Amino acid sequence: MKNNFLFQKRESVAILPAMENSKNTKRTKFIFVTGGVLSSLGKGLASAAIGALLESRGLTVTFQKLDPYINVDPGTMNPFQHGEVYVTDDGAETDLDMGHYERYTNAVMNQKNNYTSGRIYYSVIMKERRGEYLGGTVQVIPHITDEIKAAVLQLDGSVDVAIIEIGGTVGDIEGLPFIEAIRQLRGDLGKEYSLYIHLTLVPYIKTAGEVKTKPTQHSVRELRADGIQPDILVCRTEVPLEDSLKAKIALFCNVAPDAVITAIDVDTIYELPLYLHREGLDSKILELLNIWTGQPNIEPWKELVHNIKNPQTEVTIAITGKYVDLTESYKSLHEALVHGGLANHTKVDLKYISAEDLESKNAASLLEGCSGILVPGGFGKRGVEGKIKAINFARENKIPFFGICLGMQLAVVEFARNVLKLAKANSVEMDATTPDPVIFLIKEWFDYRTDELQVRDEESDMGGTLRLGAYPCVLKKKTNSFMAYGTEEISERHRHRYEFNNDYRSDLEKNGLVISGTSPDNNLVEIVEIADHPWFLGCQFHPEFKSKPMKPHPLFRDFISAALKKKQEG
Repeated sequence: MKNNFLFQKRESVAILPAMENSKNTKRTKFIFVTGGVLSSLGKGLASAAIGALLESRGLTVTFQKLDPYINVDPGTMNPFQHGEVYVTDDGAETDLDMGHYERYTNAVMNQKNNYTSGRIYYSVIMKERRGEYLGGTVQVIPHITDEIKAAVLQLDGSVDVAIIEIGGTVGDIEGLPFIEAIRQLRGDLGKEYSLYIHLTLVPYIKTAGEVKTKPTQHSVRELRADGIQPDILVCRTEVPLEDSLKAKIALFCNVAPDAVITAIDVDTIYELPLYLHREGLDSKILELLNIWTGQPNIEPWKELVHNIKNPQTEVTIAITGKYVDLTESYKSLHEALVHGGLANHTKVDLKYISAEDLESKNAASLLEGCSGILVPGGFGKRGVEGKIKAINFARENKIPFFGICLGMQLAVVEFARNVLKLAKANSVEMDATTPDPVIFLIKEWFDYRTDELQVRDEESDMGGTLRLGAYPCVLKKKTNSFMAYGTEEISERHRHRYEFNNDYRSDLEKNGLVISGTSPDNNLVEIVEIADHPWFLGCQFHPEFKSKPMKPHPLFRDFISAALKKKQEG
C-alpha cells in the first residue's frame, strides 16, 4: 500500500485546542501586528525587531505568522511568488518571516508558529466531516474565527509576550477572518493582555518636497471599520517625521502622539531594533501592556551594527541559482553569508549569476573576480547544467566551493562525470533513465525523529516525499566539516527529496571524494568534500536556517575564511 505523505503530514499539523489559562503558571500578553497601504512594508522585520527589544529587557517572546493564502503551507509555492520556504526543526515548511524571528531572537519556531487560511479551513472542514459540529451550519463566524483564535491561544502561558503578525494588507478580502479573530481576542484577553500595532506607509513626494499622511489615515480608517483601533502606529518612511507631523497623524488616527513611531529606512536591517528603541517603541509597548522591566541591554546590537558598517576587508562570492532575479528566494542564505562575513570582519559582496546563463556562456567570464562559489538548494531541471559547470570550474581551479542541498547533489554528479568518467551520471530528478543514478530516490529510510520506517516513491504527493526538519549527522575527524563544528555529532535542518546513492560510494571515495558526514547508522550521506582542494564542501541539509548575526553558522564562517585566503593568494 502506497504511503500518501502529504495527507499524513498535513493531518498531523491540525490545530490544537487552546490552552486553558487555569493550567498556566502565567498569562502571555499578545501583540498583534497588521499592515496597511501596500505589501512588503516590513511587518516581519518590525515584529522581529520588537521581539529583540523585549528580549533585551529580559522578557521571553515567541511569534506567530497568520497568512491569508489558501495554500496549506508555502511548501509547494513558487519562490518567485512567495520567497524562500523556511524550515523549522520539527519539519514545518513556513513563511520566510520565521527566519527573521529566529535570527533576531532566541525564539524557536515550529508547526504552531505559522498558520495559513488553507490550514485553518482544512482543520474546520475535517471537523465538519467527523461530525464535530453536530450537524450545525459551519460558518466563517464563529467556526473559522474560533479556529484562528485557538491557534493563537496555543501560545498562552508559554512566554511573557507573543507577537502575532497578520499577513497581507488591511482591506484584503482574504484577510478579513484573521482581522475579525484578533478583534474578538481583545474582548477575550482584556486590554492589558492585547495590543494592536499597525504598520503603514507615510510616503515622501519628492516633486512636492512633502511627506503625505493621507495613505496612513485611509489605512487606519479601514482597520477601524473592521472594529480595530490601533494602539501604536509604526510609520514606514524615507525621512524622519517631525513632531508636528506625528501630532497630525495622532489626531486623525486617534492615537497618542508618542504612539506614532517613525520606521525610517536603515543602512542594515540589524539597525532596526536600535532605531525603534530610539523612537521609544519598546517603552510604549511596556506602558500599554503594563509590564515592568529594567533598562534594555542593547549593547550587543550596537556592536553588531558597528561591525557591519566597519569591515576590515571584503570578498566577492558568486551564487549560482535559478531564482537570482528575486533574491528573497535566498533570504536566509543571503543573511548567513553576511553572518559568515561578520565572523571574519569582512564585507561579503554577493554576485548572483543565473544558472541558465552559465549553460550558454563561458564560466570563467561570468565567475571572474569571485573568490568563492556557492550553489544553493532548489528543485527541477532548469539551469542544472549551468550549476554543474560552476561546480566544475570551482573544483578544477581550486576556488572555495559550498554546495547546499541540490548544490551538494550536483557536486556528486559533477565528480562522477569528470573524475569517474561516468559521462551520463545524473540525479534521477533530472534524468529518470540515467544509467548511473548517483543521486536517487530512496524507497525506504529510517526516520530518526519518529523512530519509524518511511516509505516513498515517485507517485507520492509533491511535498510528501521530502525529508524535512532536523536530523542528526556524525562527522568524520580531520575534515573541513569537523574542523568547522568542532564536534563529532551535529543536528541540521533538511528539505530535500533525493539522496546520495550508496552503490557508487566506494568508487567515489577511492577517487578522492570524502564522505565527511553521515546519518548515525552510516546509511544517509550528509556531507561530501574533496581531499585535494583548499575548501570544497557540499551538504545535504540547509545550514543557513540556523545562522544568526551574533552566532554565525560555522560552515559559512569557514567558507568565507577560505574565500578570503583565496583572494589574498590571488
